[in-house]
Amino acid sequence: MEKSEILLPPPPPVPPVPPPPNTIFRGPNGIRAGWRVLIFLALVAATALAIAIPFVLMRVLGKGGTGAQVSIGVSGFTPLGLSISEGALFLIPSIAALIMARIERRKYGEYGLPFRSAFRKDLWIGTLVGFLSISGCLLGIFAFHGFHLTGLAIHGSTIASATAAWGATFVIVGLAEEFSFRGYLQFTLTTGMGFWPSAVLLSALFGLAHRGNPGESTFGLLSVVLFGLLFCLFLRRTGNLWWAVGFHAGWDWGQTFFYGVADSGIAPYHNLFGSAFNGPRWLTGGTVGPEASAFTPIVLVIVGILFTRVYRENRYQLRASDLGPQTST
Repeated sequence: MEKSEILLPPPPPVPPVPPPPNTIFRGPNGIRAGWRVLIFLALVAATALAIAIPFVLMRVLGKGGTGAQVSIGVSGFTPLGLSISEGALFLIPSIAALIMARIERRKYGEYGLPFRSAFRKDLWIGTLVGFLSISGCLLGIFAFHGFHLTGLAIHGSTIASATAAWGATFVIVGLAEEFSFRGYLQFTLTTGMGFWPSAVLLSALFGLAHRGNPGESTFGLLSVVLFGLLFCLFLRRTGNLWWAVGFHAGWDWGQTFFYGVADSGIAPYHNLFGSAFNGPRWLTGGTVGPEASAFTPIVLVIVGILFTRVYRENRYQLRASDLGPQTST
């Protein structure tokens, strides 16, 4: 006689682990965006302090008379000086973003500068469009008899070395300013308040950051805010910052080096051409340079319209887990 098998009832289903309760520090998708921004800014401050301490100690020891004098300084608006200052502006938030990437279990490239796209076509197309844009702005001023070139300002082998030096410098400037204002901060604030509210806030801060430039004006600062919004449009449609970095570099290179005009109130140095302005401030930009000219917002709006005709798809994507129920990019 065969033994009958005893069928046991299936085990009861394991209840799902309830998500941690929402608090002022933690939302449905982890640490809230505002707190992540504060952690990032604290890391930026700590990194800047760690980098600055050795230089401060060297200065103190140099002045103490116990040994050889230590002097570290790069003067003026030069390729070397600007590369050092802007390089630090890029390095410091990048280190903080790398730490945040480990905390948030992300890749650094998700914050706007993916390595796979580095120095590829987006950068070079943006650079060309940036140079053509400042050229168009100055052409408009020229058409109203407000601008003309006075001739070459440098000669011989200096032309090649200065062209390369300023080109590399303004790529660093583009990387520094774009990542500082539209990298980690834009990404994180977008998860909390949406893309365009974050873009408006950070573009306003971008304008305020230029307020201390010598000779800057209110209209010039408004143009800087418009630049910031345009760069955010580039980011939204391309999905990364390389187009914006290129445009930023191309505009500044053309403005400062090629045409030899003031950049946000800062006079050019070792520029290719000399130039002269003549006319009212609304036309020439006055002490600020062409960025405060009425032609700059016109050019930027035209660039924005043409850009959206070519780049029609929004490629700035976040993980579904990053977005709250009412949030979109």
